[in-house]
Amino acid sequence: MTRFIFVTGGVVSSLGKGITTAAIAVMLEKRGLKVSIQKLDPYINVDPGTMSPFEHGEVYVTEDGYEADLDLGHYERFSQASIGRHSNATTGSIYSEVIRKERAGDYLGQTVQVIPHITDAIQDAITKGAAPGTDVAIIEIGGTAGDIESLPFLEAIRQFGLRAPKGSTMYVHLTLLPYLAASGEMKTKPTQQSVGKLREIGIQPDVLVCRCEQPMTESMRRKISLFCNVRPEDVIQEQDVETTIYEVPLDLVREGLDRAVVEHLGLDNDAPIDMSDWEDLRGRWANPECEIEIAVVGKYIELHDAYKSIYEALAHGGAAHKTKVRFRKIAAEDCADGDVAAMLDGVSGLLVPGGFGERGLEGKIRALRWARENQVPAFGICFGMQAMALEYGRHVAGLEDANTTEVDPTCKSPLIHLIESQENIDDKGGTMRLGAYACRIIEGTRSAEIYGRDLVFERHRHRWEFNNDFREQLEKAGLTCAGIHEKEDLVEVVELTDSPFYIGVQYHPEFKSKPLTPHPLFEAFIGAALSFASGNTAATTSEVEAR
Repeated sequence: MTRFIFVTGGVVSSLGKGITTAAIAVMLEKRGLKVSIQKLDPYINVDPGTMSPFEHGEVYVTEDGYEADLDLGHYERFSQASIGRHSNATTGSIYSEVIRKERAGDYLGQTVQVIPHITDAIQDAITKGAAPGTDVAIIEIGGTAGDIESLPFLEAIRQFGLRAPKGSTMYVHLTLLPYLAASGEMKTKPTQQSVGKLREIGIQPDVLVCRCEQPMTESMRRKISLFCNVRPEDVIQEQDVETTIYEVPLDLVREGLDRAVVEHLGLDNDAPIDMSDWEDLRGRWANPECEIEIAVVGKYIELHDAYKSIYEALAHGGAAHKTKVRFRKIAAEDCADGDVAAMLDGVSGLLVPGGFGERGLEGKIRALRWARENQVPAFGICFGMQAMALEYGRHVAGLEDANTTEVDPTCKSPLIHLIESQENIDDKGGTMRLGAYACRIIEGTRSAEIYGRDLVFERHRHRWEFNNDFREQLEKAGLTCAGIHEKEDLVEVVELTDSPFYIGVQYHPEFKSKPLTPHPLFEAFIGAALSFASGNTAATTSEVEAR
């Protein structure tokens, strides 16, 4: 029998429900249980694919080609759960399905209403989200208790608890204990009110996870227990971590959250769990042997979550080398007109991530040229790989007017062009080249050395591709096409073999990196950056300007 854990949040948004949900998954997997994880989002967009990174952060892409909320990235980085299109549902997707059924006559002329039709559809999505053989399905409810948008989802999980076998569901509520510096104390009233909102709906939390800056006292725990009708031992402290979010599973195990889950769900699995690999990871983060700085030159640099998986993957690569990675975030637009050498002076590596449209392209090209000419390790991802090809085409291969048709549809040298399958597509959401595709890594390349195998499957999210009409010209000039999608003969990887690390990939390797198993490209990139830092040979500003 599959058990279900519903994770809700209260008081304020961005409390870290996604991290807490992922941490619960880690604890249960450590007990040998098969876990599935799902995010239910209250926004009306059908999926995040058309949402601005400034508005919602990055769009995470699953193996099966679904554009998802960034929390699914947390789930996949922390756990071994199978994450796919079944792992995310939004108000938009739920209503779209209900309206489709109504139009098809599936409701036989009934008046279609929020209760029961919308709530039934939400429960169907929850059931489908639990993969076959799942021991425990964890479902995170987006938004905050009290939000009007979240009400249908909260009502649906209330009903779900009534319909499921007794003892097979539990509710975990994440809340905030704000610290008032003026009075030097934490306040429990917001938590009481948040739980009150849930109880008005008919949901009684089984466990409270309390985010706090300062340690929670026993008297505070008893007070919360009394006013919120939760046993004192099930009021769990989640204090702000000092070093990394990957400390959270360790802290929650220490606070007894795994014990609470096992007891509430009646799981016959209460032996102590081995978290030594996570302890080792925390040690590497807390006591690094080295520290380097990586420049990230991007279009959406103002919001950290816009490149969330990039920063996490860089940190994973750093942990593998017992190295702390600091980020120098630089807006690509600033590099277009500013002193690039000064902006990048002192960094040990450059990463250029994806980003659609013209804004920032010239700045990315200038930054990549600086890195190439100074032998600074450089890593281009998606549009960053395309910028690498454009930079090399313009300044080395003699294609001075090289451009992408995304920016200039009539350019004379369309080095990057629209994929044939993307022509005449009007809808923006869910229509790109999405998900995992095979890439043949060419023998004898730096990429082959890094991967250690000749066939990889990596995730994509793009419409434009490297134009094969220019492949021979660029390869003769020294840019190696190191990875090919053979079925459609598409260039997936470019590199300079005479550089310590100058690699561009059309796909998104950051989506497959985990803290305990970093992606090999990120691990190698940080390794190259460390080697560069040890002999720091970057040219001075005056030398670059002279060129």
